[in-house]
Amino acid sequence: MKEMASTCGEGFPWKKKRVLFVCIENSCRSQMAEALAYLYAQDTIQAYSAGSAIWVINPKAITVMAELGYGLDSHTSKSLLEIPPIVYDYVITMGCGDECPFIPAEFHEDWAIPDPKMLSLEQFRQVRDQIGARVQELAARIEAGNHANK
Repeated sequence: MKEMASTCGEGFPWKKKRVLFVCIENSCRSQMAEALAYLYAQDTIQAYSAGSAIWVINPKAITVMAELGYGLDSHTSKSLLEIPPIVYDYVITMGCGDECPFIPAEFHEDWAIPDPKMLSLEQFRQVRDQIGARVQELAARIEAGNHANK
């Protein structure tokens, strides 16, 4: 694991932030968020993903991530009982409401992102790109020392 040796805000050193992405099945949104954090922010975010119920990785998620050069087919769906017992800096829920239990973290955000599992491949790509933009925005806030979501 590579730790970033940089500064943020007022010159305080910062390290990669541990970010847990959570959705219901850990088969689409949270899996893509974990992968996109690796693609776009691996020096800023140490990403994890899990779901309140597990399923299999959605084939459309595998397809749209392969288009970006990421092999999501090597991932497995993980339950919240399987996540590392660490302190997370951020827990990002993906529109799962009460089905996602509270997980302790310094910061919590809910990204109201629709579940794409029943959408067309083109709509699935739009959800992927929405998640990618949110991941990049989160990484920029972390790097700037502005941890609160505005």
